[in-house]
Parts: sequence; C-alpha cells; structure tokens
Amino acid sequence: MLSAPASTHDAVVVGSGPNGLVAANLLADAGWDVVVLEAQPEPGGAVRSAGYLGPGFVADVCSAFYPLAVASPAIASLGLEDHGLRWAHAPAVLAHPLPDGGCALLTRDVAETSSALERLGRGDGAAWERLWELWGRIGPALLEALFTPFPPVRAGARLLARAGPAGTPRLARFAALPVRRLAEEEFSGPAALLLAGCTMHTDLTPESAGGALYGWILSMLGHQYGWPVPEGGAGRLAQAMVGRLHSRGGEVRCSTPAEEVLVRNGRATGVRAASGETFGARRAVIADVAAPLLYGGLVGWEHLPARLRDDMRRFQWDYATVKVDWALSGRVPWSAEAAGRAGTVHLSGGIDEMTMYCAQLATGVVPDVPFVLMGQMTTADPSRSPEGTQSLWGYTHVPRSVKGDAAGRGLSGRWDGTELEMMADRVEQQVERFAPGFRALVSRRHVLGPRQLQEHNANAVGGAVNGGTAAAHQQLFLRPVPGLGRPRTPVEGLYLASSSAHPGGGVHGACGANAARAALRAQSPVRRWLSGGPVTLA
Repeated sequence: MLSAPASTHDAVVVGSGPNGLVAANLLADAGWDVVVLEAQPEPGGAVRSAGYLGPGFVADVCSAFYPLAVASPAIASLGLEDHGLRWAHAPAVLAHPLPDGGCALLTRDVAETSSALERLGRGDGAAWERLWELWGRIGPALLEALFTPFPPVRAGARLLARAGPAGTPRLARFAALPVRRLAEEEFSGPAALLLAGCTMHTDLTPESAGGALYGWILSMLGHQYGWPVPEGGAGRLAQAMVGRLHSRGGEVRCSTPAEEVLVRNGRATGVRAASGETFGARRAVIADVAAPLLYGGLVGWEHLPARLRDDMRRFQWDYATVKVDWALSGRVPWSAEAAGRAGTVHLSGGIDEMTMYCAQLATGVVPDVPFVLMGQMTTADPSRSPEGTQSLWGYTHVPRSVKGDAAGRGLSGRWDGTELEMMADRVEQQVERFAPGFRALVSRRHVLGPRQLQEHNANAVGGAVNGGTAAAHQQLFLRPVPGLGRPRTPVEGLYLASSSAHPGGGVHGACGANAARAALRAQSPVRRWLSGGPVTLA
C-alpha cells in the first residue's frame, strides 16, 4: 500500500535542467503549485559552472554557448533579464581555421562574412548570401515549427506558405541534404566548413541526410542572434530560471534524487525520492529525464505497454564525450589570427577529415585525429578569467563501446585517469596543429570523461549530451520511439520533458514548454470530460 505523501503539489517536476525549469515556470505562471526535484546539490543540469580551473577562472561544465536559448520563444517569454541574466558576445561568432593558415569566419554581420568567404573561394560569398536570403524567408516559421509539438499544424502551414508552391519541393530537398552534398553544390572554397562544423554539433556525419539543415540553422542563428554566453558563467542562466520560479511561488529541492514515479490505476500520482520522502502530484508529473531512465526506470514496466519495452530496446544514444578545460596564461596563438576573435572554434582539416573521424566513431574506433569543438570563454565574456588569460574548453566524441584505437596507443574505453589524460593529449595535438605554442600557455588542465559527465548529470548516460541520436530515424514523431512523439506518455498525468523528446538536444527549453502546455491542456474541463476523467478547475 502506498503511504500518504509528505507534501502534495499540483505538479512535481523531476530534474532542474533547462527543460525542467522552463516547464516549472510555465506551470507556475498558470497558478500551479510546483516543486522541482534535483539530484545534484545545485540546479541547472547541463547548464552549470564550476571553479575547477583555479581562482578567477570560470568553467562551464557542459553547455556554454546559447544561440537556441536566445532564439527560443519558450525561454524568451520568461523575461530572464529581469532576474539577473545578462548575455555577452564575442567579437565573432564562429571560426574554422585552415591548415594553410587561412580562416573561415562567421560574424553577426552577413556582408562582412560573405565578403571574407568570397576571398577564400570564388562565388562563395554569393552562395552564403543565398543561404541568408532563404533564412530571411522561412527561418522564423521554421523555428516555430521545430519548437512546437509534432505535428506543427499551424506553424507548418505558415512555413509552407512562406516557401510557396514552387519552393516547397525544393525546401524539402534542402532539408534532406547531407552537408557534404550542399558543399559540393554551392561552394568552391572552405566556406562550407562553417556549415559542416555546425552539423558536427550533433552525432550526424557529413553524409547524413538532414545534416545540412542542422548546420544551416546554427549558422544563420549566428547571424541573427549571435552565439551568446551568460555573463559570469552558464550557471547564471539556471540561476535566473530558478529565481523566476521562486518569485512565482515554486520550489526547487536539490540533493533530492527521484527514485520512482508513483502510479495508481494507470495515473501518475507523485514521486518518491531516494530518501523515501514522497511528493504527491494532483495534476501532473513532468519528467526532465532521459527516456531510457524514465521508461523501465522511474516507471516500472508493469505500468507500461509491452511494445514500449521492445521499442526502448532500440533507442539509440548519441556518442560519448571527452571534454577538456584549460586555464591559459595568455590567448590562444592561432596561426589564423582571425580565429582569436571567435567565441566558438571548430578544428578539423576539412570535410574529408570529418568523415574519417565519424567513420571511426561508427566502427567503434577512437579517432586518431579528433574533430574538436572549442569555446574561448574569456573572448566571449571577459569575466571568465583574469585579464590577459583565457578560460578555454574543447570537446570531442569517442565511441560508446570501444573496439580499437586508430592511433595505436591502446585506448580501450575504460576512460580511467590514464586514458582520459591520453585522450586530452590527443585533443591538444589537434589544437597545437592550428595554434603552435598552445601547450606552453596551459597552466591548468581538467578532463571530464563519459563517467564524470554522467555523474554531473544523470541524463548524460555514458557521456551522451544530446538525449539520443539526432538521426532521422529518431526525430520528429519518432522521438524517442514511434508512437510517443508528443509529451504525453502511456501513464496518464506523466509527461516527458527532456531532450529525449521532440525537438531534441540543445538549450532551447522547447521540450519542457511542450510538456507543460500538454499538462495544462489536459486540465481543460472539456478535455477532462471527453477523456472520462474528473474535471479539475483551476
């Protein structure tokens, strides 16, 4: 028999990542009594900062740059600037230095970007401006369609209207293009590396269908919004969300890991914490929890359809991650001086090198020449380190199950201290390739592997940072599995709000907003009557 809950609320939110906090805020705005349960000692999930680089240095543990956050209607609607959030921008958005000392550079100024790209490849400036013109026509409608639950009926209609009858088939083709094919069709020089590097923020390859769309969206957001960072550290974004929630009567309980979603007669009635304390939910349980941790984890299989167990067996994670933070005694000595202006830097010798890296990952081999995604945090926000220094990070992916090491150094996938240091050395070799003398500036290094990332955030299972693959077979109405492409789950009153839900990874809060709105809609008297449930009036 279930014991009476220690406290009862309208909604219990499991997880205080950005999706959970967006959901909690929207429910509190509707007048609901909301409590958020967080396993870690501080809120934020993947949006947190730390001081492990030493005095005066601020490191963002997981996410760092937030183009999707500033573009997201869900986060913009919260007015977080009223709760202490301030955005900072680097002089340039993104750089991809080249082995010959050149650099493809994206700034917020489209004309400056296209002019510089034209100098690197004849016709590339005009090609880039065509991509920007396409964004101007359909970008806002596309974002609206992506951020709303699937199917996006009204947003989709607006998108098709913007594309027009003649443009819709071409838009569909563009959305399906691999980034390699887009590069071959449109560019003569290295401009396409900006797009390809953005595609690599996912677990897609240069040959993956839909990869060009990801790269294009992130690049165009760089022009429209920049890729800003919160002044003082990523944790300031989470703090602003928590402060706003508190101002509306919501509560966040840290160091309170959830152990079970309580289910009675097919309905979620609350959450039991690992301590044994229970939190009743009159209206909804919102789970900012990776799908494999929810289904068969917090919710036992006895409460779920048998088919779901089989579907979850097929759920695909994205790749594991190794992240290195550095405290530098000076700025990175890039061979391409322009790279020093950018907040984000992508390191790869070209699309062929990216393809080889992805092929090694796909076959279980630790890459010998990793693609490295870097963040020059002091360049974006001078408060991140003492004057004249740099707070810097770089991450790369490794296989979830290691079968070999392309460099022949014996990395086995144990990812203990020795192997992490070896992998960090490999990352530094790639940085040194484009910035000779970099290693001489390192005053402190801190390495996080798959196990440490999961310890920091339980949703990063095995070091996966995007809540599951971004490949087409697990997106839209197929995310996290076929038949569960909307926030509602097979358990009444339980909603999936993590990046395992549509629209997937990234700090945009849309997964949480979609879950909160689904919970609110379920409380409408008409819907409750049609479903045969009792009507609950606000």
